[in-house]
Amino acid sequence: MATFALTAPAELVFYEKPGCLSNARQKARLVAVGHCLEVRNLLAEGWTAERLRPFFGARPVAEWFNTSAPRVRKGEIHPEALSEAQALALMVADPLLIRRPLIETAGLCDCGFEPGPVLAALGVELEAGEDLQSCSRGGEAPTCPEVSTSQLNSGRSPAGVRL
Repeated sequence: MATFALTAPAELVFYEKPGCLSNARQKARLVAVGHCLEVRNLLAEGWTAERLRPFFGARPVAEWFNTSAPRVRKGEIHPEALSEAQALALMVADPLLIRRPLIETAGLCDCGFEPGPVLAALGVELEAGEDLQSCSRGGEAPTCPEVSTSQLNSGRSPAGVRL
């Protein structure tokens, strides 16, 4: 795998689910190391399979999915049994299935927030055992507050956090 190095501040496009506590923690970590974020709503983006595919790199298809998505948790979708084309078609139709965040900068695309070449290139070091990827709400069936159109338009989440 290629090694990349970016100097802070880098301008990053950060695709999130508005109101997601984990995404808020991830954004805070990126800002803390000096990056500038252009935050976009993952659920409202006009995704195509061609646009989405680069974010997953060489990861196995099963790792492309948000394991906290209700359809995955309920066993309605079995990511390990899907082809790339099937997975992308499902994600384009239901972006809640996409593992997040999606991060894009200077020709780099990645999904998730775990140790690896992209976080290393961004200067983000996670402590041993530190988990900024898993759902912060925890539990058997975590739920996030719904984000209304007016909150999206105001740039604020249900908790008053800037989107």
